[in-house]
Amino acid sequence: MRFSTSILVAAGAAAVLAAPIREEAFDPYDECDNEDFTSHSEAPHTFTHGTHSHTTAVPLTTSASISASSIVIATSLPTIESSSSPVSIVEASSSTIVSVPVQTSASSVAAIVASSTPVSSSSAEGVVASSSSAIADTSSASVSSSASSSASTGALEFLGVNESGAEFGSTDIPGTLGTDYTWPNTSAIQILMDKGMNIFRIPFLMERLAQGTMTASLDATYLAALKTTVEFITTAGGHAIVDPHNFGRYDGTIFTSTSDFQTFWTNVATEFATNDNVIFDCNNEFHDEPSNTVVADLNQACIDGVRAAGATTQYIFVEGTSYTGAWTWVSSGNSVAMANLTDPSDKIVYEMHQYLDSDGSGTSATCVSTTIGAERIAAATSWLQENGKKGIIGEFAGGANSDCETAVTGMLDALAAASDVWMGALWWGGGPWWGDYIYSMEPPSGTAYVPYIDILTKYI
Repeated sequence: MRFSTSILVAAGAAAVLAAPIREEAFDPYDECDNEDFTSHSEAPHTFTHGTHSHTTAVPLTTSASISASSIVIATSLPTIESSSSPVSIVEASSSTIVSVPVQTSASSVAAIVASSTPVSSSSAEGVVASSSSAIADTSSASVSSSASSSASTGALEFLGVNESGAEFGSTDIPGTLGTDYTWPNTSAIQILMDKGMNIFRIPFLMERLAQGTMTASLDATYLAALKTTVEFITTAGGHAIVDPHNFGRYDGTIFTSTSDFQTFWTNVATEFATNDNVIFDCNNEFHDEPSNTVVADLNQACIDGVRAAGATTQYIFVEGTSYTGAWTWVSSGNSVAMANLTDPSDKIVYEMHQYLDSDGSGTSATCVSTTIGAERIAAATSWLQENGKKGIIGEFAGGANSDCETAVTGMLDALAAASDVWMGALWWGGGPWWGDYIYSMEPPSGTAYVPYIDILTKYI
């Protein structure tokens, strides 16, 4: 998804994060053209992200529109002023879609781009002060709509959070832990699990796990850290989604080799083959691909690779093109191209993303209406039911205000009412480097955690 960028200075580390900005504009994984700035009804992010991308400085305000998820892959910033504090930028995934409404995703913003470019200390202080103020303001945000939910406890099988960090700093590969990227805070995850949440999506970069080429042996250090996070969740009884947050790109280039992608997934799945609570997410938010058929073929290669590794009991989440948006699932052609995927274990789940701002990018705290949540998943719900498929909302969010709280509640009510096909939903996003990001679900004081935690946990 897309979101506005802001700077986050992590305690005990140099400046680590920039608030979400529109990913299509800075996402190194996308071409930096006019399409990068279109809203993306399906694609969550308006900046190019990926390694090797260069972008210009953007106003450090939360009003800059970008895709949350796309932000996962960062771009380098030009020098502003010399200082001792490095700056990181978070971008969302690109929001450009061909022949369909463009939607960016908050998850795109997940990637924080660590920049070697210094920023003046006065600027950093201003951002920190602004950040603190925003968090304080959200603490008192209205939660009145939480009482409007008619769903009962246990209505959805899965309810959880995306835990960002390992996908940040995508322009610095392999990057430095603690400077370019981080791993989720297990203490924060435990708090969410104590609240009842039972599923967590762990974004990471393919370029860090399989360095140099997609078919390379997995990097031992990065893999060990990924496994530590996954095992913390699954040992506690939760489900962990292993998510290569790459938007259908490797090293900034669209990949189409089903053979290479299958090998990558066989290598990854081999490491988790005996853990029934691991879920494999083929790739985050494909977009602007050569064709929908290419995306379907890559998803099939992912399925085949996972099963070839002996991982036969776990769910596999598949994502469509156009940033896998629920509201454009039919209009984008995903409904046709993705319908005939096969799995000998019959455990395919269609992962869709949905944000509630005007362009569906997840870059604004303003929701279109109080009913937009239910409206935007209606067509996808019908498709799942008519085709006998299972689905999950892998990313969703709304601003910390009463209209969005009502809209989010309405969407969750609609998911619960169709729990025969919808397995659950995951909020975007959590993680220790989000600062005052508009959708931060990081306990105890994340901008969205305060008003939404009680609303969300009603559905578990």
